[in-house]
Parts: sequence; structure tokens; C-alpha cells
Amino acid sequence: MPDGILAQISALKSAPAGALKARWRELFGTEPPPYNRRFLESRLAYRLQELAHGGLSADLHRRLKAAAGDLPAKGSKAGKRASGDRPVSGTRLIRDWKGVEHQVTVRDADFEYQGRPYKSLSAVARTITGTRWNGLVFFGLKAQRSPAR
Repeated sequence: MPDGILAQISALKSAPAGALKARWRELFGTEPPPYNRRFLESRLAYRLQELAHGGLSADLHRRLKAAAGDLPAKGSKAGKRASGDRPVSGTRLIRDWKGVEHQVTVRDADFEYQGRPYKSLSAVARTITGTRWNGLVFFGLKAQRSPAR
């Protein structure tokens, strides 16, 4: 990297916010986004390197867009749940609550309790206790957070 680029990138750390915004307008030709200083610094540093050394190739842009097409849409619930949270289908969860034994069967898409389907373990726990519970915690599949010290 040429020394001029390194010096420009280093200067970003100590530049006032107004100077960063002015530099943004100069390099991008748009108004700076209302993000924090660290974002502006990192994006400006990337742009400086991009202008000095060239950006991503057209082939790489095409490959990245193709790969992004396989990802779930922004805001969709697909992929948000960790796969290790849900017990394997067919598992029977047993919990004693106030002297009564409650059994829940894990199914492919939902949970069965007393012959009725439930979308989540939390819904089953609420039916049993009458209050809101994290279903994984209620059935002992996840430890409760320890109290703050």
C-alpha cells in the first residue's frame, strides 16, 4: 500500500466528525449515512484502498450476488434459530410441576401435549404454569442465566 494511502487511513482516526463527513461526500458523492464514527472510518478506509488498488472484479461481484441469492431474505425468520436448541423428533420431555407429571412429545414441526399440538415449548410451559416461561428452561434443556453480580 502506498505511504499516502496509509497516512490518509491513519488520519481518519483523529479527524473530527465534520471532516469525516466531508471526506465521505468527496469519495462517495452522497450524503454520509447517520451511523457511528467507527462505521464511517472503516468504510472510508476501505474506499480509499479501493480507489488506490481497484475494487472487486466483475466476476467476483457476480459470484457474491449468486451466493447471496441463496440466503434467506432480510427480516425472514429462516435460519434465526440455532439448530441445537430443538430436541430430536420423538423425544419425550417429562416435567414435574406442583406434584403433577407433564409429558410433551417433540414432533417434526411442533410439540404435542395432552393430545394437542403446540408451536413452541414456551406455549406448553405457559399452559402448564399459567405464566410466561422460556420453554427450554422450563423443561431443563437450557440453564437459566445466573443473576447479575
